[in-house]
Amino acid sequence: MKNEFDSRPKELQRSMKSRHLFMISVGGVMGTGFFLGSGYAIGEAGPFGAIAAYLFGGLIMYLVMVCLGELSVIMPVSGSFQAHAEKFIGPATGFMIGWIYWLSWAIYLGLEFVAAGLLMARWFPDVPIWIWCLVFSTLLFGINALTTRAFAEMEYWFTAIKVLAVIAFIIIGGAAIFGIVPIQGQEAPFFSNFTSSGLMPTGFIGIFVSMMTVVYAFMGSEIVGVAAGETENPERNIPVAIRTIIIRILVFYVLANFVLSAIVPWKEAGILESPFVTVFDMVGIPYAADIMNFVILTAILSVGNTGMFACARILFSLSQSGQAPPMFGKVNKRGVPINALTFTLIFAYVSLLSSVMAKETLFVLLLAISGVGGIVTWMVIAYSQIRFRRQYVASGGKVEDLKYRVPLFPLIPIVCITLCLVLVVMTAFDPTQRISLFIGFGFIALCYIFYYFKFTRKKEVPVSLAEDGGDLAR
Repeated sequence: MKNEFDSRPKELQRSMKSRHLFMISVGGVMGTGFFLGSGYAIGEAGPFGAIAAYLFGGLIMYLVMVCLGELSVIMPVSGSFQAHAEKFIGPATGFMIGWIYWLSWAIYLGLEFVAAGLLMARWFPDVPIWIWCLVFSTLLFGINALTTRAFAEMEYWFTAIKVLAVIAFIIIGGAAIFGIVPIQGQEAPFFSNFTSSGLMPTGFIGIFVSMMTVVYAFMGSEIVGVAAGETENPERNIPVAIRTIIIRILVFYVLANFVLSAIVPWKEAGILESPFVTVFDMVGIPYAADIMNFVILTAILSVGNTGMFACARILFSLSQSGQAPPMFGKVNKRGVPINALTFTLIFAYVSLLSSVMAKETLFVLLLAISGVGGIVTWMVIAYSQIRFRRQYVASGGKVEDLKYRVPLFPLIPIVCITLCLVLVVMTAFDPTQRISLFIGFGFIALCYIFYYFKFTRKKEVPVSLAEDGGDLAR
């Protein structure tokens, strides 16, 4: 049966397998925020508070992913939620979410290159950081420019290294908790760190503060939707990837933080650069710091690899609907949107320069926009699913005919949007993050204003995915 939702041009190739899709979705949320930010969450909220924050973040991620799953199965295009928003909410919202999401990833690309260079300085202190930035950016660009399959294969192995490291940490750390593996200089802690200062030593305020960091750490899981347009048999592979990512990521995050909390006192965890290194050192793992330095470097390159892929596909999608220059919609003979990829790399270099030359103005502005972009993307995904389902049923479609569907509709998308709004309100009460909301939502307003004057007012509304005007249930 013809699927009219999958109506975009087919220049991109469906060459990813299910194993690639799963690893890409896991890799998107297991980055530096996980390896370096876990200690911050524990230090802010205490052991139980940090775990509660991760469970809250995992709940929102689950709600987002099931909404994205229904949309991506019925409409598996490379633009993913940008294309969904354009079709089911409106072209202006598609324009806004596409550009703010692209900007979010492009900014972080520059930061990831710097972070990779700083890690390499541990082994090569005499080599300037900018050389490593150039080396790693060229490497990732080359991987993405080769073929989609090359990107997916590299991401598979990047993520495999991270997953194996976390599994090893959970097993070794778990053994250390009960004294099976001795901890140098102290007795087995068992669960004393969980009870020494009470269940919530910093109260609910600490949980709220850490919750913001935790939820942002989960952002990147939506990459599975961007990859849907280039995945073999999306009707089968996307639901499997979504079900497995939710369970396994929660297992990794919750178990890893449980082990960290049990071994490292919560007050110390918050000031450590990487609590994972500390735990490996405590149990006497040789070259623990070097091992984790390598794992974190892998995590950074994984995030950079995924970010380049996402940026290129979002720009491609925007171009296909007339919301970005036509040059970004062109692909090379290997099916890669090379112009979009090149422009993304150039912008990443510009944002990298701004972190040095205009760090108090332009760079702060870009970071604020990027931070708001993730939570707005999640809300748009949930609202797009509500709009799709209502349009689908109104045009005669049967819910039971959907290959993958959101259960308890419309409760799940409504709860998702509500929890995201709660997070925004919580951020507003944090003086250090309040300005990011003003800047981020200000940029969103500018996107709508620009769209109005550029397209609507001049009657130059770009060709949208909905131009076929066909019956949604066809």
